[in-house]
Amino acid sequence: MSEKKKEEYVPQTGNLRERLGRVKGTRWARFGTVAAIYVAWTVWMGNPWLLLGLPLLADIYLTQFIPWSGWKGWKNPVARTIMSWVDAIVYALVLVYFLFLFVGQNYQIPSSSLEKTLLTGDFLWVNKIVYGPRVPQTPLHFPLAQNTLPILNCKSYIDNPQLKYHRLKGLRSIERGDIVVFNFPAGDTVAVKCPNPDYYTLTFERGRDAVWSNPDMFGEVIYRPVDRRDNYVKRCLGLPGERLSIKDGVVSIDGKPLPQPENVQFFYHVVTDGTPIGDDIYEDLGISLEDRHLIDGSPMGQLDYLLPLTSDMKAKLSANKWVKLIERMVADPSESIITYPLGTDLGWTHENYGPIWIPKKGVTIRLDTRSLPLYERCIKNYEGNNLEVKDGRIFINGKETTTYTFKMDYYWMMGDNRDNSLDSRYWGFVPEDHIVGTPMIVLISFDKDKSLLGGGIRWNRILKTPNPDKK
Repeated sequence: MSEKKKEEYVPQTGNLRERLGRVKGTRWARFGTVAAIYVAWTVWMGNPWLLLGLPLLADIYLTQFIPWSGWKGWKNPVARTIMSWVDAIVYALVLVYFLFLFVGQNYQIPSSSLEKTLLTGDFLWVNKIVYGPRVPQTPLHFPLAQNTLPILNCKSYIDNPQLKYHRLKGLRSIERGDIVVFNFPAGDTVAVKCPNPDYYTLTFERGRDAVWSNPDMFGEVIYRPVDRRDNYVKRCLGLPGERLSIKDGVVSIDGKPLPQPENVQFFYHVVTDGTPIGDDIYEDLGISLEDRHLIDGSPMGQLDYLLPLTSDMKAKLSANKWVKLIERMVADPSESIITYPLGTDLGWTHENYGPIWIPKKGVTIRLDTRSLPLYERCIKNYEGNNLEVKDGRIFINGKETTTYTFKMDYYWMMGDNRDNSLDSRYWGFVPEDHIVGTPMIVLISFDKDKSLLGGGIRWNRILKTPNPDKK
């Protein structure tokens, strides 16, 4: 049997007509498909200048005046092999880059703030097309890392250039009850060794000078662009232009109470007759190891626990005869509780909060010393204005004013695990330019309290909806 001769790489030569005359039909078909997708993407982006990229695509697929595949003609086989891998990796990264930017991406639930709707260890597919994907404000970044490269522990992006915020047309706007992934609004400034609490809470508690002058403890203080800030996931409860308040843990919008999510949970004080709550009970209730709190110093003949429970979990636990008491834990209003806005004495707590008006694009509000703390971050940090207060007078961009018109819509986000969720009650509004997308499906889920072979994979959650409350 004769050995089939390997086709050698032949570089393109000649003028434009000669080069086009040698292009095979299959290559024309590939170019036509890619060009059609590129033109559709340009129309979606709403930027006709992007059509200037078509000649580049034509050269890649057809004319090859630039020797894109010149390495295939190298005589050194090792060099050719290396370049073939580089070529494949570059194509894969470009594909992943555009997929993550304009279609969606995976997201891991790192904390229990949305339990029991979403569980720690859930891996979600986040759809960016629903609300419309953002055009990257930091275009030069590694597509598989949000802001820090693993192992190297350095920035995964280049600060410049920075583009203006622009969102492509989506299928719909954010609705109440949506679970939303967004960039952490208070994550614009970060003390790298102390990401929690956020920088603003940290400087409020410790003092700015202490944080900046002690890098050994707090690390370098850096700024992160909007789209490179950490990703958070919460439920949207308040929409632009609405007035939100919370009374005894129940959220009201414009004075009307909202129905609680099916899996909303609160902390409860649980008392038993001295019978310990066994692992089988915890397992049945779905309470993770980190949420099992036995209170020290229980009186003789009883055991006291602090547990996060939904209404169903509460009913199931109370059915045990050895459970003597289950009562909701209520925060003491006299205790110092840090809520948004920092540094104000409004008497608000995480379960009795507001009322507070949520900013809406195009709406003008009156500014005074009472309203300014509520909206200062929106005006200065999110909408990029220079804001100063002198002798009780408010100056925006150097001009004295008593009003302000918002440039963006804002949202109020909260976790379903109401007593264990760092959300808008602590760091305020979520601007529209921070919105990433909404989870569409649970890809896979891992239970961190178990080994992979010992039930560590939650098979019953795979391909399930991440938001059963949303009909």
